[in-house]
Amino acid sequence: MAKPPLDTTPPNALDNVRVVLVNSAHPGNIGGAARALKNMGLSQLYLVAPREFPAANAVWRAAGAAELLDRAVVVDTLEEAVADCGLVVATSARERRIPWPLLTPRQCGERAVAEASSHPVALVFGREDRGLTNEELQACNFHVHIPANPEYSSLNLATAVQVLAYEVRMAALEADRGEPLSYADWDRPPAKASDMELYFAHLQQALGELGFIDPDNPRQTMTRLRRLFSRVRPDDMELGILRGMLTAIQNHIHRSGGKGRPD
Repeated sequence: MAKPPLDTTPPNALDNVRVVLVNSAHPGNIGGAARALKNMGLSQLYLVAPREFPAANAVWRAAGAAELLDRAVVVDTLEEAVADCGLVVATSARERRIPWPLLTPRQCGERAVAEASSHPVALVFGREDRGLTNEELQACNFHVHIPANPEYSSLNLATAVQVLAYEVRMAALEADRGEPLSYADWDRPPAKASDMELYFAHLQQALGELGFIDPDNPRQTMTRLRRLFSRVRPDDMELGILRGMLTAIQNHIHRSGGKGRPD
């Protein structure tokens, strides 16, 4: 049975996931975070004691997501921002003396979506220069670490928000679809193995008539061509086109009264 068309409409789970920025220093990063949220279909932005907000630079960086800034919830403490949340995940860029349950970005997205149907979920991001304090990290259920290049691991705040927002969106789409998200849907079924065997026999015959291979000793040519088409996996219509091309080549050879390329 054919799969339904890919639906990229944000599922309702995204409405219950909030991004919390703690004590952000640069209003441009707040605007960039708002834009990242809107890109991925999230809409809840919480700001804990931002150093400068509202600000024109935040609106400029938000581009078409300024309405998220208008609706942003500004509070004084992290405790206020996550008080009603059943799951709180903090971003952390470094190892701590006392290890905390750690999630990958993908696991973070999956867990956030799984729990967002029953209670609010918060993804907490720290200050640009020093992240979250130990006390703030310990107020969260899990930590999430983005495995960036160790030689240049410092992520811009809005970029970090984009990474996790993307994982949340992917997890939500997969959950809504009931299977891993795939762009492999096709308009025609793949060619059958038996039809592929007929094609390979036809191909070898045509290449022999063309003088491209020695029919009695094709060496590795046919093996490599088999490998090529196994990798491509043509559909049934594409295979029909290829068979038609071979027939046209053979007809031309027969009409010209000779073989293909000269020796």
